[in-house]
Amino acid sequence: MVDTGNGAEPGGRAAARYVGIAAELREAIMCGEYAVGSQLPSETTLATRFDVSRGTVRQAVALLAAEGLVGSRQGARRIVVGRERSQSFAELNSFAQWAQAMGYRVSGQVLEQRRRGADAAEAVRLALQPGDQVLSVLRLRSLEGEPVMLERTVYAGWIAPAVERIPPDCESITQALYEDVGLVFAYGEHLIDAVSAGVEDSRLLVVRRGSPLLRQRRVTTTHEGRPVEWSDDRYRAGSVTFSIRNSVDANPLVRQMGDLRLIS
Repeated sequence: MVDTGNGAEPGGRAAARYVGIAAELREAIMCGEYAVGSQLPSETTLATRFDVSRGTVRQAVALLAAEGLVGSRQGARRIVVGRERSQSFAELNSFAQWAQAMGYRVSGQVLEQRRRGADAAEAVRLALQPGDQVLSVLRLRSLEGEPVMLERTVYAGWIAPAVERIPPDCESITQALYEDVGLVFAYGEHLIDAVSAGVEDSRLLVVRRGSPLLRQRRVTTTHEGRPVEWSDDRYRAGSVTFSIRNSVDANPLVRQMGDLRLIS
């Protein structure tokens, strides 16, 4: 087969081939043949290896990028950013705590931070009155150098001064608050659904506008039940998976119309 770089194989055959190629590369990543941080072979090398066009290889690699296994940025060679990333709800851990425990390189950056009055919905979640002061924070989270999640967090006014003292590039807000004021996030309620990426989401997560994002909304409280934060976290498709373990004796999963609710 002669590869022109932009050529395509017959529709049905190409579809079957790129899925098969993605499966082989996925298996190689999962078994460690391509280590985290290493580069996949070039499109030309892979096209020769699988005897297909570079366009077919590009489709296969794009599938792996959508799953979060390789970097999503365009280029002839993609970086392996990790194996399957699964975050459990069995324990109430922050994104940074989970990532660090899994051995991932995690980073965060505050993009916006301001005090304002709580709207009606935020007031209900945080046990406040509408208009009470809260701290609104927009934070971008990355794994292995790739942007994977946007946090839009609203903190109750009583904890706002401690949050404002935290450096904007702090990896774990949860850990910083514990070390500064002894705050423990004890209970969490999570609402999970899917949304489309808007203008800001698409720009910051480097995805197309309208791309599907996994949204996790959560309210967390202290041991005494005092609300600390209400957050809207949006994950790029394929960046992480969530695992839930339940049984006939303990089932934290409650189905609701329009929402998937978990209490931890």
